[in-house]
Amino acid sequence: RSSLPGLDVCEYLPNMAQIMDRGTVVRSVTHPYPLHGVANALTGVPSIDVAMELSPNDPRHWPFFGSVIDYLDQKANGGRPHGDMPQNIALPWHFSSQRVGEVPRAGFQAAFLGGAYNPVFTEFDGKATRSMYKTLGETKNKEFFEPYLGITPESRFVLPGASDMAADLTLDRLNRRRSLVDQFDDARGDLDASRAGQSVDRYRELAFSMVASDKVRAALDIQKEPLPLRESYGMTVFGQGALAARRLVEAGTKLVTVIWDEYGVAGSAWDTHWDHYPKMKNELLPGLDKAWAGLILDLERRGMLDETLVLCMSEHGRTPKLNKSAGGGRDHWSLCYSQWFAGGGIARGNVVGKSDKWAAMPTERPVSPKDILATIYHLLGIDHHQTIVDRIGRPLPLVEGQVVQEMLA
Repeated sequence: RSSLPGLDVCEYLPNMAQIMDRGTVVRSVTHPYPLHGVANALTGVPSIDVAMELSPNDPRHWPFFGSVIDYLDQKANGGRPHGDMPQNIALPWHFSSQRVGEVPRAGFQAAFLGGAYNPVFTEFDGKATRSMYKTLGETKNKEFFEPYLGITPESRFVLPGASDMAADLTLDRLNRRRSLVDQFDDARGDLDASRAGQSVDRYRELAFSMVASDKVRAALDIQKEPLPLRESYGMTVFGQGALAARRLVEAGTKLVTVIWDEYGVAGSAWDTHWDHYPKMKNELLPGLDKAWAGLILDLERRGMLDETLVLCMSEHGRTPKLNKSAGGGRDHWSLCYSQWFAGGGIARGNVVGKSDKWAAMPTERPVSPKDILATIYHLLGIDHHQTIVDRIGRPLPLVEGQVVQEMLA
């Protein structure tokens, strides 16, 4: 039983069960693309295929919604960055960068907005405390120390390159280096007129401001938080990432994304094609349970929940029936799955949509990922019908979806 009457919760999510009345569950999300690249769920791209999923730089991609928010924010500010904090940060590392054996996956690129609007990805500087055996297909089991299972309290998130930056690199030296770069730029001013040049310029300014300022580093310093609070989020890379996200929002960042990614090998984490139940019980649900409940309750205690939109989203769900692989598994299923939202104008205690008894197909109020994105833009005060211009000058809507009114407070 959960705090929301009529909505039972898995027995391995005891902490989440206590906060289900704080938000809205959409249990009829549906689309036709059961692929891992999150571009269909997190961008306005009308359709996607395997080639696009495995090619972040495919020119057909549309921008990640966080990149759109960053772009519109700067545009409204006269072309200048808004404040001294990056507005689009992702933790704990660059998406799909910690697995071996396959190429990176798409979903978090700024696409035709230009690379300067890509999320600023942190790096993880720490040590995992627990290990597990993983397998890719029928390959031999291999032990991995898994940061999503546990990390040391000394572990931290750092700015790109900050973990190995020279100790004697003072602000004065940084300013001299910047002056030298400016002299080079003066000698090739024609670059400034191009989109690529403007993108490079903005990215360089952002990089310099992050290195020169202590504000981002201070926000990422989760060790300033009391240990009991840190433990309430779970001492995992995902839990501590959620805590860092709260600190970044407090410091002025508009959007923070915390990714639960494959680690070590593809086909791991939530990709439970085999050993579904042991993975859910021992690896996945405990970390999600603590991180999600810890974040919601912390925001609530600080009076931040009503003004902070919290999204628990995925690219697809899992098949309603088990396959015949070792240990039992569930494969990709995008025709019906659930997402959870709280704060920032989201209704409390709502359930949107209904599935059949196998959770295989929606039977009431099907909701597409584009409808979810339209709702996110609406809650942020952004008209999702407005257009942005792609590489060849075509005006494209932010997303072709409809606001899900039942999600709104």
